[in-house]
Amino acid sequence: MTVSDVKNESNNGRNTSATHDLESFMKSATDFMASEYKRIRNRTSDDPGTAGDEGEENWAALLRDWLPSTYTVVTKGRILTPDGRVSRQVDVLVLKGAYPKKLLEMNTKMFLSTGVAAAFECKTTLKSAHIEKAVRTCVEIKNLYSIRTGTPYKELHSPIMYGLLAHSHSWKSDNSTPVQNIEGKWMKSDYEFAQHPRLALDLICVSDLGVWSPAKFSFIFTPDFNSDPKWKNLDHMKPFFPDSLGTARIAYSGYIPSRDQGRLTYTTIGAFVVRMYNHLAWDDTALRGLAEYFNLSGIGGNGEGAFRHFRIGIYSESLRQQILMGKAQGSNKKWDEWNLVFHA
Repeated sequence: MTVSDVKNESNNGRNTSATHDLESFMKSATDFMASEYKRIRNRTSDDPGTAGDEGEENWAALLRDWLPSTYTVVTKGRILTPDGRVSRQVDVLVLKGAYPKKLLEMNTKMFLSTGVAAAFECKTTLKSAHIEKAVRTCVEIKNLYSIRTGTPYKELHSPIMYGLLAHSHSWKSDNSTPVQNIEGKWMKSDYEFAQHPRLALDLICVSDLGVWSPAKFSFIFTPDFNSDPKWKNLDHMKPFFPDSLGTARIAYSGYIPSRDQGRLTYTTIGAFVVRMYNHLAWDDTALRGLAEYFNLSGIGGNGEGAFRHFRIGIYSESLRQQILMGKAQGSNKKWDEWNLVFHA
């Protein structure tokens, strides 16, 4: 597995010594999830089914609290495509504001694919096997959707956001390394099952630990290792550029409050809300003002992670030619679908 370190600074120069009211709101939400975990865990052995349902409802309630009222959040549903294919059952689904009212009144557990903005698996205590399962399910569900073409953003992203949510994790002993365990399993599973950036898992949130979400880079030129003086003696970097024409790549970014060492004050729920808005606002322009506000407030924290590189052949032929001609130059516009990087 060839990776390299990356850091994504997302506080946009905010004065980190100041306290924003949003920090207090997010801390309260994070503390609530911790108290719910203790309560649910105490009854898991007696009634694991009910405990699991309560955990899902915690996340559904959080989404209802922090998403606009135009969105509908439901639990335990399947996604139905126009040609009749059906996904496996998903724990929590976020439905778009345009979702037909009549279908909601019918209380069906089948939801029209183009009306689903996001879907999440929920676990009370995260284990390694849950991460691989989430990655595999994410690939299955995203493959139900038609492939979009025309811009780097569309080809690197699926129309649906898919994530894994957990109250806590199983790595609790003194010598355990939960952050490294999660990052390693996520990357290993992604390499094995997600053969295109659009199929990658969009988010992992463990409410008492951290949040992980990929940033996607539309195009990085391959350096000239033979004649460019800056690269001539850096042959060990060649594995990071598998295509001589250039590569797209994913940065597996982790937003871990304990790893920030006091540089920023933020919580996992704050990072989760920011990542969610950043994803959804691409297709729902009404969310963009709030997404930008949340980013500027600093409640999302800093991301650090590692790279995975993809050959330029992942793009459609038409888009590949436009990229090689230099169209993917990026801009100062946050929501430009031709940007060089799309931060989660």
